[in-house]
Order: sequence, then C-alpha cells, then structure tokens
Amino acid sequence: MKRINWLLLILILIGFVLGGFIGTYFDGSFLNYGKTFGLSSPLELDLGFIILTFGLKIQISICSVLGVIVSLLVYKFIR
Repeated sequence: MKRINWLLLILILIGFVLGGFIGTYFDGSFLNYGKTFGLSSPLELDLGFIILTFGLKIQISICSVLGVIVSLLVYKFIR
C-alpha cells in the first residue's frame, strides 16, 4: 500500500480554500463561475435517543481550480 503524502494533500486543500475565498471576492466575474455538487437538504436519521444529520456540498469554481494548480506548483518547488 502506498504511503499518503500529507504535504500534498494539505496543499491541495489550502488551494481549494484560498481559491474559493478569492472567487467570492470576484463575485460576478468568470472566476466565480462553477458548479455545486451534493445534497440540497441534509439527511436526518432519528434513532429515538439521538438524531444524526448528514450533509455534504462541494462547490468547485474556476478560481478554486486555479488555486489547486498553484498549490501543485508550490509543491513541485518544495520537493
């Protein structure tokens, strides 16, 4: 089994987050254009003594993809 490269995973997540923030700053431009995937409403499981709520929504925009590309370039220069 291959070892997970944690630095690469963390840099990709940082790229998504920073790209999302920059995309919301340029609201109305082509950088914020994207697609949202996931559940439109959360799924609830009532077991009587505990209620579990599941939800997942992923928003991918052009700016977040650019953030991931930049993070991959940073990883290449670090390694």
